[in-house]
Amino acid sequence: MSIKIILRLLSMLLVLLSIPLAAPIGVAIIYGEPFFHIRAFLLPIGIAIGFFLFVRFGFGQKGIPNLSPKSGFLFVCLAWISASLVGCIPFMAAGVIPDFTHAYFETLGGFTTTGASVIADVDSIPRSLVFWRALTYWMGGMGIVVLTVAVFPLLGFGGLHLMEAETPGPTVNKLSPKIAKSAKILWVVYLGFTAALTLFLVAGGLQPFDAITRAMVTVSTGGCRAGSADAGYSSRYVQIILMIFMLLSGMNFSLHYKILTGKFRDLVRDSEWRLYLAIFIVVSALIAHELWRTGMSASLGDSLLQAGFHVASLLSTTGFYTLDFSAWGSLSQIFLLFLLFVGGCAGSTGGGIKVIRILTMFKMAVTEMKYLVYPRGVFGIFVNGQYLKKNIVYNCAALVFLYFIVFVAVAVVVATGGYDILTSLTTSLAFLSNTGVGFGRAAPFHSFDFLPPYIMWTLDFAMLIGRLEVYTFLVIFTPAFWKR
Repeated sequence: MSIKIILRLLSMLLVLLSIPLAAPIGVAIIYGEPFFHIRAFLLPIGIAIGFFLFVRFGFGQKGIPNLSPKSGFLFVCLAWISASLVGCIPFMAAGVIPDFTHAYFETLGGFTTTGASVIADVDSIPRSLVFWRALTYWMGGMGIVVLTVAVFPLLGFGGLHLMEAETPGPTVNKLSPKIAKSAKILWVVYLGFTAALTLFLVAGGLQPFDAITRAMVTVSTGGCRAGSADAGYSSRYVQIILMIFMLLSGMNFSLHYKILTGKFRDLVRDSEWRLYLAIFIVVSALIAHELWRTGMSASLGDSLLQAGFHVASLLSTTGFYTLDFSAWGSLSQIFLLFLLFVGGCAGSTGGGIKVIRILTMFKMAVTEMKYLVYPRGVFGIFVNGQYLKKNIVYNCAALVFLYFIVFVAVAVVVATGGYDILTSLTTSLAFLSNTGVGFGRAAPFHSFDFLPPYIMWTLDFAMLIGRLEVYTFLVIFTPAFWKR
């Protein structure tokens, strides 16, 4: 494991990050904001460039950086941490969030697409910071590390380890024999989704700035409120469009590419996508029925829309809301809590356990019951017509186990702050699943500025663990990782 190579790649990543940091400067100029807002973005750009020059001339540049699997895991963890360190500087320099703990919490919530915020009134902060806030979600959605692989193909074989470590899901779906090309294809699809959603929202009456920021936090399944009033969400048209794009963003992005290339059969044959769609339809119908039956919605059509919007939001781990769903009936809340565990599909921008793992664990349970009935039988677990080797199944089982262990541990830490069990459990789950919204004091329309610093730092770890698929982050704390 070469620390020099990791530092070189981190310096390259931060220089790459300085490019989008320049975009809010243009927003500040357009809206006539004072110079100290511009200075707030010039400062992190200078730090990123300075760090790159220090590493470049201090350690030299020899050969092509090629990461081992261990180095890849460490780089990915440090990439998210360092990007958030640089990214939180504008919030502090502009005086919007002067406290480092809160500023880092806000920024990491963006890069991990969690959507949790300490800003109670988003409309009160400068437009440049609103744009930067949305941009952190957009970059974190597809992954700043995957972007690095796309822009710096000089990573060679090491790029595969980065994509395996950073891309959500049990496997990396290669769209091209070259990893850099696969990353670029995914980013083209991602850009296309963002542009399409922006146009749809403008057609729905939103101002271009509002449309762009909402599009960025939707396709990234970030779900942060782009404005405290969010008048645009009152439109049924906007709600339907957002619901559709939340569902699309929760799908495996390699499927989107296959659809665009005419491979429609791959969509129909994909077991994960079929289960993902079935969960959305069934849960939406059950919640809509309760909303209509209990009079929580004015009509059946409104019940279907509200249920579908919030089911798509929590299933894709976007975290959008148009009303306080914690006031719904117990049955609806149980279903929404179930969605927080499930999450999106592998290879999507969503978080959670992932639908593919839920499907694998279900098939594993059925297979084990078959063995009880037929001890000498020979059974296999198949997904999408392919046999899953035991090591893959065990990998999924172990990850789900670790997921629940971390979930309980984080909930215990939150509970030490004196919060009720509902707040403690759903806050832990909201951050681990990168959804950013739950029940109790984590319910919709609440900010997280009430949390003490030690709980905030614990939730920072939960966001990273959830975004990096548990293994990638926890493995660096094992003694075996640091042995030669």
